[in-house]
Amino acid sequence: MKKIALVLIVAVLACSMTFAQGAQEAAGAKDSFELVMLVKSQGNGFFDACYNGAKEAQAELGNVTVEYMGPAQTTAEGQIEIIEGLISRGVDGIAISANDADALIPVCKKAMAAGIKVISFDSGINAGGRIVDLIPSNTSLIGQQQVQLASELIGDAGQIAVLSASAQATNQNAWIEAMKVEMKNHPKMELVEVVYGDDAPDKSYRETNALLQKYPNLKCIVCPTTVGLLACSQAVKDAGAKVEVTGLGLPSEMKGYILDGTCKQMALWNPIDLGYTSTYILEALLTGKATGADGTSFSCGRMGTVNVETNGIAVMGTPFVFNKDNIEQYAAIF
Repeated sequence: MKKIALVLIVAVLACSMTFAQGAQEAAGAKDSFELVMLVKSQGNGFFDACYNGAKEAQAELGNVTVEYMGPAQTTAEGQIEIIEGLISRGVDGIAISANDADALIPVCKKAMAAGIKVISFDSGINAGGRIVDLIPSNTSLIGQQQVQLASELIGDAGQIAVLSASAQATNQNAWIEAMKVEMKNHPKMELVEVVYGDDAPDKSYRETNALLQKYPNLKCIVCPTTVGLLACSQAVKDAGAKVEVTGLGLPSEMKGYILDGTCKQMALWNPIDLGYTSTYILEALLTGKATGADGTSFSCGRMGTVNVETNGIAVMGTPFVFNKDNIEQYAAIF
């Protein structure tokens, strides 16, 4: 009997140790995390700069590694295929700049059900498909600023057009709607058309030329997309057109066009900060430092506190205006 009792005691102790070890693992004893920054497409300088910011945060945090991925074309299908692969790999977190706000929801739900923390940044996924959507600035302020930049260039009067990214791009569409609201404050300005270059340089170039031919009295083209602004500036310069160009652009890409007057002024938030902040948010979600619930906040290193508003929207900052006086300084950075 004593022998049986001893065996039982040993068995109970072994089970207890196994249970305790399992409880420790379940409690989140993991000390390093694999993150992926999934961008709209490869070969986009804006997202390359975002990744530089992610690597900066990775070095500071010390417990994450960030991989950079994106489809060859700016399609939701390409991103969905990548996410399916990441679910199979079992990565810990994904930060996505979405090509479609709704199409990615089912696969992102699948990812979150598998234990992956999913956030969106720059171009959001609608609620249900992510925990937090980090937006670089306030939508209405971006729209207002785009119109105001154009107004300053053309004396607040004349025809303007918009060259956007894809027709499904969440951020682009929201900014354009805000532009239309702001246009009511500029009664002598007319928005004649919105066209889409799909963030492809060749298509953006062709769409610009089509606008120049279709509207001989066009005064300004506004491009709320870095790829579009670069291609549009080259098209206007090649055509020798007396049309102003403005929008959202990367200083390193737009330096020449700013200095030669093709694009006298433009705006952009710092994409380095965007990638940096996204990485801090994912790390906080994975380590339990923050939940991402409405009304809460994230501590994001040098970016300070980022507050979460309604529907999981977090606002990072406001766009900065670049012109010939400051372009060289910032072109050396991103």
